[in-house]
Amino acid sequence: MKKLTCFLTILCVISMQAQRDWSTVEITSEQLSDNIHVLFGAGGNIGLAIGKENAYVIDDQFGPLTEKILEHIKTLTDKPVKFVLNTHWHGDHTGGNENMANQGALIIAHENVRQRMATKQDRGGGRISEPKPQAALPVITFNDKMTLYLGDGNSMHAMYVYPAHTDGDSYYYFPGDNVIHMGDNFFVGRYPYIDLNSGGDVDGLIANVTMVLGMIDEETKIIPGHGKIASKTELKSYKEVLVELRDRVVNARNEGNSLEQTQILGLSKEWDETHGSGFINAERIIEFIYKSAD
Repeated sequence: MKKLTCFLTILCVISMQAQRDWSTVEITSEQLSDNIHVLFGAGGNIGLAIGKENAYVIDDQFGPLTEKILEHIKTLTDKPVKFVLNTHWHGDHTGGNENMANQGALIIAHENVRQRMATKQDRGGGRISEPKPQAALPVITFNDKMTLYLGDGNSMHAMYVYPAHTDGDSYYYFPGDNVIHMGDNFFVGRYPYIDLNSGGDVDGLIANVTMVLGMIDEETKIIPGHGKIASKTELKSYKEVLVELRDRVVNARNEGNSLEQTQILGLSKEWDETHGSGFINAERIIEFIYKSAD
């Protein structure tokens, strides 16, 4: 029954995406500093950094939205979009890559992002992601970190982090502006999606969040993969839920409980109403932790 429910949910999501009326999507933005904005629409949050000569975009949502996104960027800056950086490979963050490249942008990402986009991916539950067109692939990749100098003393630091949401996760940090884009390592007030079929891992996620908490201060503005702009306090709360839930699931697993038995123990009950009402419910977060925790 659980497998049937999961299958029907996947079919529903696919159908909704296929039938979506993109003309109804509105692109909005919020200014985070003199040089940094975040754009909201459909899909992952977009970071926009305005450099001395060029504009830099972090993630680009879905292909049908590219024209709207670029039009909105023009209301914020007259600098051309010359660089697009991806936080990971999922289509709601990279769907506009091909369009952005065709209008002159260089695509940058961790090398694992290019590898997954260039090859067929089994997403689980019968979902297959076909290789993306050559133009959509990153043309510059890094394996650890890199720095982009934006001019006027400003810089963007690309940091590959431990496998967490996927095995190609990267953060983009602007120390001068006190802003960081964490991609889908951070879902504000929601259980995270740990993509096991893309190398996701709860221990990596906790380690990554812990690292960021040590880097930032109370004034830092955090761009999550989805949801509103967040603070250090919200990220700390997110970590506390993850750590406690991981400990409970691992203890249950060590006591000999199967995944199915662990899922009915109510280990996440105090957070389910607030954190489990979105894409990832209580059953799925327990599965992610049960299967990936060391």
